[in-house]
Amino acid sequence: MEIRVLRYFLAVAKEGSITAAANSLHLTQPTLTRQLQGLEKELNKKLLIRGKYKVALTKEGILLRKRAQEIIDMVEKTKAEFKSISETITGDIYIGGGETDSMKYIADIIKELQEQYPKIKLHIYSGNAQDVTEKLDRGLLDFGVLIQPIDLSKYDSLALPKKDVWGVLMRKDSKLARNNVIKLDDLLDIPLLASRQMSPKYAKDSGFLNWFGDKFEILNIVATYNLVYNASVMVKAGIGYAVTLDKLADTSDTSLLCFRPLSPRLESKLDIVWKKHQIFSPAAKIFLEKLKKKFNENSH
Repeated sequence: MEIRVLRYFLAVAKEGSITAAANSLHLTQPTLTRQLQGLEKELNKKLLIRGKYKVALTKEGILLRKRAQEIIDMVEKTKAEFKSISETITGDIYIGGGETDSMKYIADIIKELQEQYPKIKLHIYSGNAQDVTEKLDRGLLDFGVLIQPIDLSKYDSLALPKKDVWGVLMRKDSKLARNNVIKLDDLLDIPLLASRQMSPKYAKDSGFLNWFGDKFEILNIVATYNLVYNASVMVKAGIGYAVTLDKLADTSDTSLLCFRPLSPRLESKLDIVWKKHQIFSPAAKIFLEKLKKKFNENSH
Protein backbone atom coordinates (compact mmCIF):
# COMPACT_ATOMS: atom_id res chain seq x y z
CA MET A 1 0.00 0.00 0.00
CA GLU A 2 1.66 3.20 -1.18
CA ILE A 3 1.39 6.56 0.55
CA ARG A 4 0.83 8.16 -2.85
CA VAL A 5 -2.25 6.00 -3.50
CA LEU A 6 -3.64 6.72 -0.03
CA ARG A 7 -3.38 10.42 -0.86
CA TYR A 8 -5.29 9.77 -4.08
CA PHE A 9 -8.00 7.91 -2.16
CA LEU A 10 -8.32 10.75 0.38
CA ALA A 11 -8.68 13.25 -2.45
CA VAL A 12 -11.55 11.24 -3.94
CA ALA A 13 -13.19 10.93 -0.51
CA LYS A 14 -12.91 14.69 -0.04
CA GLU A 15 -14.17 15.68 -3.48
CA GLY A 16 -16.85 13.01 -3.76
CA SER A 17 -15.94 12.73 -7.42
CA ILE A 18 -13.19 10.92 -9.31
CA THR A 19 -13.18 13.62 -12.00
CA ALA A 20 -12.83 16.46 -9.47
CA ALA A 21 -10.16 14.57 -7.54
CA ALA A 22 -8.21 13.84 -10.74
CA ASN A 23 -8.26 17.54 -11.59
CA SER A 24 -7.03 18.53 -8.11
CA LEU A 25 -4.25 15.92 -8.33
CA HIS A 26 -3.32 16.86 -11.91
CA LEU A 27 -3.97 13.29 -13.08
CA THR A 28 -6.09 11.92 -15.87
CA GLN A 29 -9.32 10.28 -14.78
CA PRO A 30 -8.37 6.84 -16.20
CA THR A 31 -5.05 6.95 -14.33
CA LEU A 32 -6.75 7.76 -11.03
CA THR A 33 -9.42 5.10 -11.63
CA ARG A 34 -6.73 2.45 -12.21
CA GLN A 35 -4.96 3.43 -8.97
CA LEU A 36 -8.20 3.15 -7.00
CA GLN A 37 -9.05 -0.20 -8.56
CA GLY A 38 -5.59 -1.44 -7.64
CA LEU A 39 -6.12 -0.33 -4.04
CA GLU A 40 -9.47 -2.15 -3.86
CA LYS A 41 -7.82 -5.26 -5.32
CA GLU A 42 -4.96 -5.08 -2.82
CA LEU A 43 -7.37 -4.80 0.13
CA ASN A 44 -9.88 -7.22 -1.43
CA LYS A 45 -12.66 -4.79 -0.49
CA LYS A 46 -14.92 -2.44 -2.38
CA LEU A 47 -14.16 1.08 -1.18
CA LEU A 48 -16.31 3.25 -3.43
CA ILE A 49 -19.91 3.22 -4.60
CA ARG A 50 -19.73 4.78 -8.04
CA GLY A 51 -22.68 6.88 -9.18
CA LYS A 52 -23.24 8.74 -12.42
CA TYR A 53 -21.71 11.97 -11.16
CA LYS A 54 -20.60 11.27 -7.59
CA VAL A 55 -18.96 8.53 -5.58
CA ALA A 56 -19.73 7.53 -1.99
CA LEU A 57 -17.69 5.51 0.48
CA THR A 58 -18.61 2.00 1.52
CA LYS A 59 -18.24 1.14 5.22
CA GLU A 60 -14.79 -0.23 4.36
CA GLY A 61 -14.05 3.01 2.53
CA ILE A 62 -15.05 5.04 5.61
CA LEU A 63 -12.66 2.96 7.73
CA LEU A 64 -9.84 3.38 5.22
CA ARG A 65 -10.41 7.15 5.09
CA LYS A 66 -9.82 7.31 8.85
CA ARG A 67 -6.78 5.04 8.76
CA ALA A 68 -5.33 6.71 5.66
CA GLN A 69 -5.57 10.14 7.28
CA GLU A 70 -3.81 8.81 10.39
CA ILE A 71 -1.06 7.31 8.22
CA ILE A 72 -0.59 10.55 6.26
CA ASP A 73 -0.51 12.55 9.51
CA MET A 74 2.14 10.19 10.89
CA VAL A 75 4.21 10.48 7.69
CA GLU A 76 4.13 14.28 7.86
CA LYS A 77 5.00 14.24 11.56
CA THR A 78 7.93 11.88 10.90
CA LYS A 79 9.21 14.05 8.06
CA ALA A 80 9.07 17.11 10.30
CA GLU A 81 10.95 15.28 13.08
CA PHE A 82 13.78 14.21 10.77
CA LYS A 83 13.93 17.67 9.24
CA SER A 84 14.30 19.19 12.71
CA ILE A 85 17.26 16.93 13.52
CA SER A 86 19.39 18.71 10.93
CA GLU A 87 18.22 22.21 11.83
CA THR A 88 18.82 24.52 14.75
CA ILE A 89 16.16 23.74 17.39
CA THR A 90 13.10 23.68 15.20
CA GLY A 91 10.29 21.23 14.69
CA ASP A 92 6.76 20.48 15.79
CA ILE A 93 5.27 19.46 19.14
CA TYR A 94 1.85 17.81 19.29
CA ILE A 95 -0.14 18.14 22.52
CA GLY A 96 -3.63 16.84 23.23
CA GLY A 97 -5.86 17.48 26.19
CA GLY A 98 -9.31 17.73 27.66
CA GLU A 99 -10.91 20.96 28.74
CA THR A 100 -9.25 22.17 31.93
CA ASP A 101 -8.15 25.46 33.44
CA SER A 102 -4.84 23.77 34.27
CA MET A 103 -3.89 23.99 30.61
CA LYS A 104 -2.63 27.45 31.60
CA TYR A 105 0.44 25.77 33.16
CA ILE A 106 1.23 24.18 29.81
CA ALA A 107 0.61 27.50 28.07
CA ASP A 108 3.23 29.14 30.30
CA ILE A 109 5.82 26.59 29.18
CA ILE A 110 4.82 27.00 25.53
CA LYS A 111 5.25 30.77 25.79
CA GLU A 112 8.72 30.38 27.32
CA LEU A 113 9.66 27.79 24.69
CA GLN A 114 8.62 29.96 21.77
CA GLU A 115 10.46 32.98 23.13
CA GLN A 116 13.66 30.93 23.22
CA TYR A 117 13.04 28.85 20.09
CA PRO A 118 10.74 30.80 17.75
CA LYS A 119 10.98 28.21 14.98
CA ILE A 120 9.29 25.53 17.10
CA LYS A 121 5.61 25.10 16.25
CA LEU A 122 2.97 23.79 18.66
CA HIS A 123 -0.10 21.87 17.57
CA ILE A 124 -2.91 21.60 20.14
CA TYR A 125 -5.61 18.94 19.87
CA SER A 126 -8.71 19.12 22.09
CA GLY A 127 -10.55 15.95 23.00
CA ASN A 128 -11.60 13.72 25.85
CA ALA A 129 -9.28 11.17 27.46
CA GLN A 130 -10.23 8.40 25.04
CA ASP A 131 -9.50 10.60 22.02
CA VAL A 132 -6.19 11.80 23.43
CA THR A 133 -4.86 8.41 24.58
CA GLU A 134 -5.78 6.84 21.23
CA LYS A 135 -3.71 9.43 19.40
CA LEU A 136 -0.88 9.08 21.94
CA ASP A 137 -0.81 5.33 21.40
CA ARG A 138 -0.73 5.79 17.63
CA GLY A 139 2.15 8.25 17.89
CA LEU A 140 0.11 11.16 16.56
CA LEU A 141 0.60 13.14 19.78
CA ASP A 142 3.76 13.69 21.81
CA PHE A 143 1.99 14.63 25.07
CA GLY A 144 -1.48 14.50 26.55
CA VAL A 145 -3.07 16.42 29.41
CA LEU A 146 -5.47 14.02 31.11
CA ILE A 147 -8.06 14.50 33.83
CA GLN A 148 -8.23 11.68 36.35
CA PRO A 149 -9.40 8.95 36.49
CA ILE A 150 -7.23 7.43 33.78
CA ASP A 151 -5.02 4.34 33.59
CA LEU A 152 -1.45 5.68 33.45
CA SER A 153 0.31 2.29 33.35
CA LYS A 154 1.35 2.73 29.70
CA TYR A 155 2.70 6.24 30.22
CA ASP A 156 5.26 8.32 32.01
CA SER A 157 3.66 11.33 33.61
CA LEU A 158 3.95 14.49 35.64
CA ALA A 159 1.25 15.67 38.01
CA LEU A 160 -0.01 19.20 37.41
CA PRO A 161 0.08 21.39 40.52
CA LYS A 162 -3.63 22.06 41.05
CA LYS A 163 -6.80 20.01 41.02
CA ASP A 164 -9.92 20.90 39.06
CA VAL A 165 -13.08 21.57 41.05
CA TRP A 166 -16.42 19.98 40.15
CA GLY A 167 -19.66 21.88 40.30
CA VAL A 168 -22.80 22.76 38.37
CA LEU A 169 -23.17 25.12 35.42
CA MET A 170 -26.60 26.74 35.31
CA ARG A 171 -28.55 29.73 34.12
CA LYS A 172 -28.35 32.76 36.41
CA ASP A 173 -32.14 32.87 36.54
CA SER A 174 -32.41 29.27 37.77
CA LYS A 175 -33.53 28.47 41.30
CA LEU A 176 -30.17 26.95 42.29
CA ALA A 177 -28.25 30.10 41.27
CA ARG A 178 -29.21 31.59 44.64
CA ASN A 179 -27.05 28.96 46.40
CA ASN A 180 -23.34 29.44 47.09
CA VAL A 181 -22.72 25.70 46.83
CA ILE A 182 -24.66 22.74 45.44
CA LYS A 183 -25.49 19.83 47.73
CA LEU A 184 -26.69 16.35 46.82
CA ASP A 185 -30.34 17.04 47.61
CA ASP A 186 -30.26 20.02 45.25
CA LEU A 187 -29.53 17.73 42.30
CA LEU A 188 -32.33 15.24 42.82
CA ASP A 189 -35.34 15.59 40.51
CA ILE A 190 -33.73 18.23 38.24
CA PRO A 191 -32.56 17.56 34.66
CA LEU A 192 -28.81 16.98 34.57
CA LEU A 193 -26.27 17.05 31.75
CA ALA A 194 -23.59 14.55 32.76
CA SER A 195 -19.92 14.58 31.83
CA ARG A 196 -17.91 11.51 30.87
CA GLN A 197 -16.57 11.15 34.41
CA MET A 198 -20.11 10.52 35.65
CA SER A 199 -20.63 7.51 33.37
CA PRO A 200 -20.81 4.09 35.07
CA LYS A 201 -17.39 3.20 33.60
CA TYR A 202 -15.61 6.07 35.39
CA ALA A 203 -17.87 7.19 38.25
CA LYS A 204 -16.25 4.96 40.89
CA ASP A 205 -12.69 6.12 40.20
CA SER A 206 -13.64 9.77 39.73
CA GLY A 207 -15.31 9.96 43.12
CA PHE A 208 -18.85 10.49 41.87
CA LEU A 209 -20.14 7.21 43.32
CA ASN A 210 -18.87 8.16 46.77
CA TRP A 211 -20.24 11.71 46.45
CA PHE A 212 -23.72 10.65 45.30
CA GLY A 213 -23.89 7.45 47.35
CA ASP A 214 -27.09 5.45 46.90
CA LYS A 215 -28.72 8.38 45.05
CA PHE A 216 -26.48 7.97 41.99
CA GLU A 217 -28.86 5.56 40.24
CA ILE A 218 -31.89 7.84 40.57
CA LEU A 219 -30.36 10.98 39.05
CA ASN A 220 -32.39 12.48 36.21
CA ILE A 221 -29.67 12.54 33.54
CA VAL A 222 -31.26 13.90 30.35
CA ALA A 223 -28.09 14.24 28.27
CA THR A 224 -24.38 13.42 28.34
CA TYR A 225 -21.42 15.29 26.86
CA ASN A 226 -17.64 15.03 26.55
CA LEU A 227 -16.66 18.68 25.91
CA VAL A 228 -18.20 21.60 27.73
CA TYR A 229 -18.97 24.14 25.00
CA ASN A 230 -21.95 22.25 23.59
CA ALA A 231 -23.14 21.46 27.11
CA SER A 232 -23.12 25.18 27.92
CA VAL A 233 -25.27 25.86 24.84
CA MET A 234 -27.82 23.32 26.11
CA VAL A 235 -27.75 24.89 29.58
CA LYS A 236 -28.41 28.32 28.04
CA ALA A 237 -31.36 26.81 26.19
CA GLY A 238 -32.83 25.65 29.50
CA ILE A 239 -32.41 21.92 28.86
CA GLY A 240 -30.80 21.24 32.23
CA TYR A 241 -27.93 21.75 34.66
CA ALA A 242 -24.45 20.61 33.60
CA VAL A 243 -22.19 18.88 36.11
CA THR A 244 -18.76 20.06 35.02
CA LEU A 245 -15.40 21.47 36.04
CA ASP A 246 -14.91 25.09 37.05
CA LYS A 247 -13.56 27.83 34.75
CA LEU A 248 -14.44 26.15 31.46
CA ALA A 249 -17.56 28.08 30.47
CA ASP A 250 -18.16 31.82 30.27
CA THR A 251 -19.71 32.94 33.58
CA SER A 252 -18.80 36.61 33.29
CA ASP A 253 -21.17 39.46 34.16
CA THR A 254 -22.53 39.51 30.63
CA SER A 255 -23.09 35.74 30.47
CA LEU A 256 -26.41 34.01 31.12
CA LEU A 257 -24.57 31.32 33.07
CA CYS A 258 -23.04 30.86 36.51
CA PHE A 259 -21.11 28.08 38.24
CA ARG A 260 -21.56 26.74 41.77
CA PRO A 261 -19.16 24.19 43.34
CA LEU A 262 -20.34 20.92 44.82
CA SER A 263 -20.41 20.56 48.59
CA PRO A 264 -18.76 18.47 49.97
CA ARG A 265 -15.99 19.55 47.60
CA LEU A 266 -15.15 17.15 44.75
CA GLU A 267 -11.86 17.53 42.85
CA SER A 268 -9.96 15.74 40.08
CA LYS A 269 -6.21 15.50 39.64
CA LEU A 270 -4.53 16.14 36.30
CA ASP A 271 -1.41 14.74 34.66
CA ILE A 272 0.57 15.44 31.54
CA VAL A 273 1.62 12.11 30.03
CA TRP A 274 3.72 10.63 27.25
CA LYS A 275 4.36 7.08 26.06
CA LYS A 276 6.96 5.05 27.94
CA HIS A 277 10.25 4.75 26.03
CA GLN A 278 9.10 7.52 23.66
CA ILE A 279 11.76 8.74 21.22
CA PHE A 280 11.24 12.48 21.05
CA SER A 281 12.09 14.98 18.36
CA PRO A 282 14.61 17.62 19.53
CA ALA A 283 11.78 20.13 19.98
CA ALA A 284 9.64 17.74 22.04
CA LYS A 285 12.66 16.76 24.12
CA ILE A 286 13.28 20.40 25.07
CA PHE A 287 9.60 20.77 25.94
CA LEU A 288 9.82 17.72 28.22
CA GLU A 289 12.89 19.13 29.94
CA LYS A 290 11.00 22.33 30.66
CA LEU A 291 8.02 20.32 31.94
CA LYS A 292 10.20 18.44 34.41
CA LYS A 293 11.91 21.60 35.57
CA LYS A 294 8.61 23.42 36.12
CA PHE A 295 6.92 20.55 37.94
CA ASN A 296 10.00 19.57 39.99
CA GLU A 297 10.44 16.24 38.21
CA ASN A 298 7.60 14.60 40.11
CA SER A 299 7.26 11.95 37.41
CA HIS A 300 5.88 8.49 38.15
